Amino acid sequence: QVQLVESGGGLVQAGGSLRLSCAASGRFVRINAMGWHRQAPGKQRELVARISSSGGTNYADSVKGRFTISRDNAKNTIYLQMNNLEPEDTAVYYCNADTFEMRGVNLLPFGYWGQGTQVTVSA
Repeated sequence: QVQLVESGGGLVQAGGSLRLSCAASGRFVRINAMGWHRQAPGKQRELVARISSSGGTNYADSVKGRFTISRDNAKNTIYLQMNNLEPEDTAVYYCNADTFEMRGVNLLPFGYWGQGTQVTVSA
């Protein structure tokens, strides 16, 4: 079982910055990847950024060059540095983690989601 605790959301003017944090705790063998998704009203939840256990990253096209995801493996924590924010970035941002957990002799994948944190960017 993994618990994800998010922080850092808030209200910011266009062009400003925010940094989101997500800390994972609980019992697991390995956190394979962690990332951020977001969901705006009336829209599908979409991938924002993802980072593998080895540090490889991928980003949504809409945030490339503005957002940076990073990972502190010792703390099981990821961060999303969001710069040059735009009103279109307004959404609830959700942390997720993909883990491997033992079930008998099998190592199986599990997925977890945080509670979400609101990011609002004013024009």
